[in-house]
Amino acid sequence: MSTPSWLVAKPIAHRGLHNKAEGIIENTISAAEAAIARGFPIELDVQLTADNEAVVFHDFELDRLTGETGLLVERRISALTGIGISGAAKGDKIPSFKDYLGTIAGRTPLVIEIKSKFNGDMRLTKRVIEILAEYNGPFVVKSFDPDIVAYLRENAPHITRGFIGELEYASKSDSYLTPEAKHRMANLLHFSETQPHFLSWRVKDIPCASTHLSRILGSLPVMTWTVRNPEDRAKAEKHADQMVFEDFLP
Repeated sequence: MSTPSWLVAKPIAHRGLHNKAEGIIENTISAAEAAIARGFPIELDVQLTADNEAVVFHDFELDRLTGETGLLVERRISALTGIGISGAAKGDKIPSFKDYLGTIAGRTPLVIEIKSKFNGDMRLTKRVIEILAEYNGPFVVKSFDPDIVAYLRENAPHITRGFIGELEYASKSDSYLTPEAKHRMANLLHFSETQPHFLSWRVKDIPCASTHLSRILGSLPVMTWTVRNPEDRAKAEKHADQMVFEDFLP
């Protein structure tokens, strides 16, 4: 399967075209509409709810982006979609994945990241596949978790899939990983199981062997994240095929 041409055609707005100063918050409908108005594809995150549904939200915890506290996965979708996003000028609430897609309605391509705690739980991935089966717009799916990418390859081979990588894996969300798992992911040692159609790599870690060899030998396009300044953009233009950006207009 070849990757869609749009994947490398125009920079991708990270979690939508958000601007906190203007009350446009990441992963909201307002951020999506702002990206559509400027003609940008959208990168977004999906999380699992207590009742095995999917919502568009980045963090595992509610604290940073809402007035609530605690784990998102402990709330049912009916409760989550009633929670307002802090600082949202238009009163945005957490959108369900299904409603988010209904709002986008194919008006711009989507890069959908499936969040994971690297524990083998495929409930969210299964639900994402089910919801996307009814969606007609352009999209690709990606994840940091090679088990999720391998599951997509096995159970939804028609979906263009990508692996998100980096070299360090030092963030809070990477605390679930063993040193062996980090080494395997940083060096694409899962490639035979995942066989991704594209890579999404941290801009501070390019160029590296994983991305360079994938572009040269595997003809895999590489997008890079998250580009926030001219220096990062220059690296992206030299060593990648696409960028996921925020905090400026490319």
